Amino acid sequence: MKAAIYNKFNGIIEIKQVDDPVVTDEDAIIEVKASGICRSDWHGWKGHDPDIRLPHVPGHEFSGIVREVGNKVRSFQPGDRITAPFCCGCSTCPQCLKGNQHICDNHFQPGFTDWGSFAQYVRIKNADFNLIKLPSSIDFVSAAGLGCRFITAFHGIVNQGKIDPTMSVAVHGCGGVGLSAIMIAASYGAKVIAIDINEVNLQKAKSFGAAHTIDASREQVVDKLFEITGGGVDLSMDALGSHETSTNSINCLAKKGKHIQVGILGSENEIAVSSADLIAKEIEIIGSHGMPIADYKLIFELITSKKIDPSLLIDRTVNLEDVYQEILNMDDYSNSGMVIIDQF
Repeated sequence: MKAAIYNKFNGIIEIKQVDDPVVTDEDAIIEVKASGICRSDWHGWKGHDPDIRLPHVPGHEFSGIVREVGNKVRSFQPGDRITAPFCCGCSTCPQCLKGNQHICDNHFQPGFTDWGSFAQYVRIKNADFNLIKLPSSIDFVSAAGLGCRFITAFHGIVNQGKIDPTMSVAVHGCGGVGLSAIMIAASYGAKVIAIDINEVNLQKAKSFGAAHTIDASREQVVDKLFEITGGGVDLSMDALGSHETSTNSINCLAKKGKHIQVGILGSENEIAVSSADLIAKEIEIIGSHGMPIADYKLIFELITSKKIDPSLLIDRTVNLEDVYQEILNMDDYSNSGMVIIDQF
């Protein structure tokens, strides 16, 4: 099969012919029809993920068609249109048994622990537990755009943040995750404030429901958020992952406020929080990673009812051969919206 592969971190990503994945008893082989290019792929290529072993094929946001299944797979068959969460579960550990496959103790991640979807085919372990059938109304490109960025934002805003219409919500970073979070929070009736340094991203944020925008290159973010809200925000998400955005997200909270950390910080950047504020203001610092498989049903219902439209978050589609340049483009954090590979 054809795949995008790198042999060293920060090295060239080349298009090569490699061996097709081999199915075992509980696996499925998926013909990839669309795959998102995500900042997490950039982090992996930079060497920030300890699970990656070289040489490596990245890619974890995908949709496609089942082409082969193992002899123990019962719920899927060749021809099924599917997607899968970027963090797959073993089905037997305590977290999986509680419905939390996204934080499985023995997790499997295409594009990180194993070769991923920047290829014509990808293997998914434990297919009956990890694959999700796509409704006929959702196309492959839109489905690839759901994970990880949209589902990560959904879990962070809805499940971890406990969003409700009375809340003020700040989203720091208006890339794929941030714009997804804005769309989701606005659909629940919350007052959303978008923060970025890119005017194009801020304009998109407005179109997806942000009531206010802040250009972080021109304004003091925390002061402006307190001015807009009159006392701080109820829910704040760092959707980018930097010392500045995480610090601003925590410092802009109102009493009883919640900070959701979604963006991955490099090893040199730890989250800084004042213990005095943590205690006196009773703020919460919450991590968010992926989304339980059960919540895909709700997302599909919201899409079908037109309450949300994740396809609007897609900036453009590209060829597999464009992967290396698209990854390089992420170095300056200037990307706007999602980029999806749809030609392999």
